[in-house]
Amino acid sequence: ALCFANRELLLCVCVCVLARPALSSPAAHLSRTFPSSFPYPRRLPEMPVSVMAKANRQEALVSCTLCISCLACALLESVLGLGVNWGTQASHPLPPAIVVQMLKSNNIQKVKLFDSSYNVVRAFAGSGITLMVAIPNDLLNDMTDAEHAQSWVQNNVVRYMFQGGVNIKYVAVGNEPFLSTYNGSFISVTYPALQNVQNALKRANLGDQIKATVPLNADILAASSVPSGGTFRSDIAEQMSQIVSFLHKNNCPFTINIYPFISLYNDKHFPVDYAFFDGNASPIQDGSNTYRNVFDASYDTLVTALTKSGYPDIPIIVGEIGWPTDGDVNGNNQYAERFNQGFLNHILSNVGTPLRPNTAIDFYLFSLLDEDQKSIAPGNFERHWGIFRYDGQAKYSLSLSGTGGAALMNAQGVQYLPQRWCVLNQNADTSNLADSINYACSNSDCTALGYGCSCNPYLDVKGNASYAFNQYFQMNSQDPGTCYFGGLGQLTTQNPSVNNCEFIVQVAYSSASIRYSVRALYSAPMLFLILLL
Repeated sequence: ALCFANRELLLCVCVCVLARPALSSPAAHLSRTFPSSFPYPRRLPEMPVSVMAKANRQEALVSCTLCISCLACALLESVLGLGVNWGTQASHPLPPAIVVQMLKSNNIQKVKLFDSSYNVVRAFAGSGITLMVAIPNDLLNDMTDAEHAQSWVQNNVVRYMFQGGVNIKYVAVGNEPFLSTYNGSFISVTYPALQNVQNALKRANLGDQIKATVPLNADILAASSVPSGGTFRSDIAEQMSQIVSFLHKNNCPFTINIYPFISLYNDKHFPVDYAFFDGNASPIQDGSNTYRNVFDASYDTLVTALTKSGYPDIPIIVGEIGWPTDGDVNGNNQYAERFNQGFLNHILSNVGTPLRPNTAIDFYLFSLLDEDQKSIAPGNFERHWGIFRYDGQAKYSLSLSGTGGAALMNAQGVQYLPQRWCVLNQNADTSNLADSINYACSNSDCTALGYGCSCNPYLDVKGNASYAFNQYFQMNSQDPGTCYFGGLGQLTTQNPSVNNCEFIVQVAYSSASIRYSVRALYSAPMLFLILLL
């Protein structure tokens, strides 16, 4: 089954079988015949039996080693296909060293970042993990200046190119810059920035080794009922033509973010099963092609748009794909496990899509960890995409190598604040309770309290107050002064969690110790020199 799931593995094993010696007897060893094209005599010369037996054992060892090496290479190739996004918009992000070790423990070999934080990137030195570092949208305008782009590449890429350094493979130029909700803010600067960054990589003699790409949201595609109708949005058609042509010319990949969850979130009439990979949904027929899930349909809609642009074979990376576990009625552990495991099984089978069949799909799962400071403008679910909790503990059973494989390995060595919580004082005057709850939630993360979310079924108004107070208390690293709330709050050492509604204890790390400003790293040469020291 493993052979047929991986064509390279099957070919490799076949080569090993052809090359192996006959092991049954010296006579068989003497009489084996090579293919006529093999550059050796068709029959081996005679030799003493003792010598033949020794040669038999040696060739058997060599052949077995070769076969095992082939198997290992094929399995490693499969592992190298596993990628995740790691965002750090958290009040208490885990130390990069702990995260990198967790990645290695889970055999995750590719990581996509959303910036180029020095403390984060340097943690990957010598790890063997390949990175996609990123230029945030607010720096795109700066990158339209060639000198700024060269400075950024020097300070955020070239500095790590040394023996035992960081294996940077891609530079993401922006993040979904053509998102319709940005109202065109980055349309005019994205393509010039892409050009300058890739050209800067070339000037640093890294143009063949490291490629620039632009992670784009699937909303770059015009609405279409079937994949064969795929085209780019009319308002960005010119820019997309320029970008795709440049990517193709420079052998750079096209990166697309696909979110079946968002399809379900935006359309309450969307067929739920069509978001998953179980095969339970009613299929969509597009000519001779059948689509049984929205991922394949979305992917092939892009393939069609690229084909119509004249580039049918440009490599595609799925930059983000995943499912949240909270913040919405459809955001829960059960759906997240169903989607992510189904997606991984689908991708690891190398079945491809109807327009690109039997093809391995490059992807980065979204996301590694929850981020309690992400913007919730798109929805409360934005802070809950992680396959791991904020503290690096797995949320649900997930095998990154496919169903039946090893379960997720938790982060090790995580340090927590003391086991104490801030809750509502039941004896206090609650006449101003609403104001206190609003204040606490406005300055922390109360997304679990919404309708259909993890705490909604279990808490009343007073329970909501306790949850909000504790979130604010933990967000502020358990500073005693942050559990006062005009006398409404009180400390407790009794865990107030209820069923699936968890009152957290925060990890003992602060965001200030994790990252440096990306802008400072390219605009302040003196700081750069200090960091090198």
